[in-house]
Amino acid sequence: MSDANPYRILLYYKFVAVPDAEQFAAEHLAYCKQLNVKGRILIADEGINGTLSGTVEQTEQYMAHLRANPLFADIVFKIDEADQHAFKKIFVRYKKELVTLRYDKPLDPNTLSGTRLSPKEFHEYLQREDVIVLDGRSDYEYDLGHFRNAIRPDLETFKEFPEWLRENMAEFKDKPILTYCTGGIRCEKLTGVMMSEGFSDVYQLEGGIVTYGKDEEVQGKLFDGKCYVFDERTSVVINQTDEVVVVGKCHHCQQPADTYINCADDSCHLQHIVCEECQETKHGFCSTACEEHVVSVNA
Repeated sequence: MSDANPYRILLYYKFVAVPDAEQFAAEHLAYCKQLNVKGRILIADEGINGTLSGTVEQTEQYMAHLRANPLFADIVFKIDEADQHAFKKIFVRYKKELVTLRYDKPLDPNTLSGTRLSPKEFHEYLQREDVIVLDGRSDYEYDLGHFRNAIRPDLETFKEFPEWLRENMAEFKDKPILTYCTGGIRCEKLTGVMMSEGFSDVYQLEGGIVTYGKDEEVQGKLFDGKCYVFDERTSVVINQTDEVVVVGKCHHCQQPADTYINCADDSCHLQHIVCEECQETKHGFCSTACEEHVVSVNA
C-alpha cells in the first residue's frame, strides 16, 4: 500500500446456507455503518456477495470480522488498492438470490458447477482450437472488454441466460466450453445451468477476470479492452502486457474508446461508451433528443 493509495476495494462472495439471512443482513448493515465502509452487499439464504471500499485499516477489520463467522471463515477476498472510496453509500440488502436467475430448477454451486480453471490453466485452454469461449456477463460489459474470440451474449440481464443458451448454444453441447465473468460468481450459476441443460464439458475461470488480471504469470494476456466493474471506477485494466487493445466503440462516432459515462439527462442516464472528442462536443448526452430535453426543461 502506497501513500497515494490509502484505500482498498474488496470483491468477494461465498455460496453457503445462511440461517436467518434477513436478520443477518440487518446486523451486517449496522456493523458496516459503525465501521464506516461503503459499498453494495447482497445477502441471501444461499450466501453473500459484496463489493466495498474503505481505508486499509477498515478493510482489514472488515475481513477479520467476516472470517470470524464460521460460515465465512474461508471466504476469498480480491483486493484492489485505490486512492479514494469506490462507492458513495453503504447498501446491505437481503435478496432471494445472490445472482438473479429465476431458473426453474434449484441450483447449488457447491454441488453442481463447471470445472474450475486457474488463470494459468484458463490461458492454456484459450489457446486450444477445439474450445468455445462464452462471456458470462451482459452485452454492455462485453462491449468494453472481453477475452479474445469469446462469444458475445445478446442479453441485458443475467436471468435471460437460460433461454439464450437454448436458442444460441445448442450446437455446442458436446464441445468444451470456457466461461468467465467479472469476479466468478455468475459463472458458478451459469455453469450449473449449462450442465442442467445438457452441456457435458463446461469450465469456469476461478476468481473471474479480476483474478486473471492480477496473476503474475499470466498478466491478463488475451483479454482485450477493459473490464467493466460495478463501482465508481466503471472499468479496470486487466491486460498488463504491451498487447493492450481498445475494443470499445464510441456511441456517437464509432471510433475506438473505453470510457463509459451516464447520459447527462437525468431522465435517461443511458450508460454509453464515448471518446474524448464526443464527450466534449455532445456535452455528455447520449443523443440530441436528450440534450434538447434538458434545454427545454431548464428554459
